[in-house]
Amino acid sequence: MSRAKGNFAEDKACEFLIDAGFSVVERNFYSRFGEIDIIAIKGNVLHFIEVKSGLDYESAVYNITKSKLSKIIKTAHVYMKRSSLDVDFVFDALIVVDAKIEFIENITL
Repeated sequence: MSRAKGNFAEDKACEFLIDAGFSVVERNFYSRFGEIDIIAIKGNVLHFIEVKSGLDYESAVYNITKSKLSKIIKTAHVYMKRSSLDVDFVFDALIVVDAKIEFIENITL
């Protein structure tokens, strides 16, 4: 997927999150382990969100591999340490296909 398509999906994801009552804290946080697309907060819970888009739901969701999830988790720990945070957190995914957005909470289960 091109960076432009990825940015479009992330923009749509941020709009969706804001409409759902989240506050977007940061986008595209990088560490030596990988990247987190969106970091948002709702209530007292920090959400580390992976955004995936594709031609259909299945092709997008299956791109969240065990390896990718491991990189997200390691990067989240770097973010928490750098920011000196001690809060509840969760890992989520937003699947963007055309105009439809599916929010999948707690993808680590």
